[in-house]
Amino acid sequence: MLPALVTRTLRTASFRCLRKFAWNFGVKGLLSVEKFKSRMRRGEYFPPFLYLSIVNSCNLRCQGCWVDVAATHTEIDLDTLNRTLTDAKAHGNAFFGILGGEPFMHPKLLDLLAAHPDAYFQVFTNGQFITEKIAARLAEIGNVTPLVSIEGREITSDQRRGNKDVFNRTLRGLDHCIRAGLLTGVATSVCQTNIDELLTESWLRELIQRGAHYVWYHTYRPVGPKMNADLALRPDQLVRVRKFVVAMRSKMPIAIIDAYYDHQGQALCPMSTGISHHVGPTGGIEPCPIIQFAAEDIRDPRGLFTTMRDSAFLKDFRELSAHHTRGCVVLERPDLVKDLVLKHGARDTTLRGTAMAELDAMTPRFSQWLPGEEVPEQHWMYRLSKKYWFSDFGAYRNVAHDAAGKARLLQSKLVESPQAAPLTTASAPATPRP
Repeated sequence: MLPALVTRTLRTASFRCLRKFAWNFGVKGLLSVEKFKSRMRRGEYFPPFLYLSIVNSCNLRCQGCWVDVAATHTEIDLDTLNRTLTDAKAHGNAFFGILGGEPFMHPKLLDLLAAHPDAYFQVFTNGQFITEKIAARLAEIGNVTPLVSIEGREITSDQRRGNKDVFNRTLRGLDHCIRAGLLTGVATSVCQTNIDELLTESWLRELIQRGAHYVWYHTYRPVGPKMNADLALRPDQLVRVRKFVVAMRSKMPIAIIDAYYDHQGQALCPMSTGISHHVGPTGGIEPCPIIQFAAEDIRDPRGLFTTMRDSAFLKDFRELSAHHTRGCVVLERPDLVKDLVLKHGARDTTLRGTAMAELDAMTPRFSQWLPGEEVPEQHWMYRLSKKYWFSDFGAYRNVAHDAAGKARLLQSKLVESPQAAPLTTASAPATPRP
């Protein structure tokens, strides 16, 4: 698997893109995690991986999207973005995820990427704005990997993403990236409507044939103003996704990313471990993209590093989440999220202003933490890299998670689809405490 992947990547990606990836993301990225671990030992937290939603607007209307894509166009200006990244780089950071809305609807996106040749960017995009000219410019800049979201084939994509001919238009953007020599990935939010279409070996072979270099499978999270509970996966399907990812990593010549498990297959939350936090389109510093509340802003005159390091809001979120679950605190314990927001007087960072009402409307459900269903990494490369550079970093140490309590959840507290699998000891979310 690995020799074939390396050979294929060397043949299809430009030398400039490979060099930037190897140095800016590979070497400097690993060093940034080591600096993060050193800061942790001093009791200081500043995430080595920072994700920024730089604009709220999007040309699609995806089911279950929590971003205010239809609201008044809001973006973080280029000067603020440059100051934010410069501050982060001064403290060892080299990798930044760029999100939206649709990032290519920010008029200064290419200027931002070009202004930081010593950093590496992963741009989450639907691909439909990536013309041959833009792909060529991205390859010239060299320090960016487009991650193109595909949520199903023709019919499913149109239904899920609220437009026509979505699949084909996205594939055109994907092909432009590949032909330009960019390291290119495909992301899928796995849900009920696409799990049988895209969580398959045949789909991976199709992506390999097209020239994609990596995929990222993440599971749909029902949050936001128009969350669609019917799209959420059942516990047995969550395990199915994990088993598929681990098996294909040892078989297919394409890299496969996940963000919710360590090398032993134990669930984790990147926010709880402190390895990543999120900046929303209004500049608010949020625990993660689906927690749309902030007590601080990137425009704080103290600077990004000091603001995030000294944030009691972020600290409480990390510690409380890690204490109660190895999974997603928003899905399992929305009541705790609400309590912390009220405690810190955090502001609603959405433009719609309904984030608190959305929390109130949520019912506890399953997340990635399913005790007894752990699937350890099989391939030595993934196992080694996760062990040292993407683990829980001791966030859950000495915390007695009540796995048995997860099995005692009252049926009335669990949202299940009509075809949901029966509850088992290994798959029920924690019972909310009074």
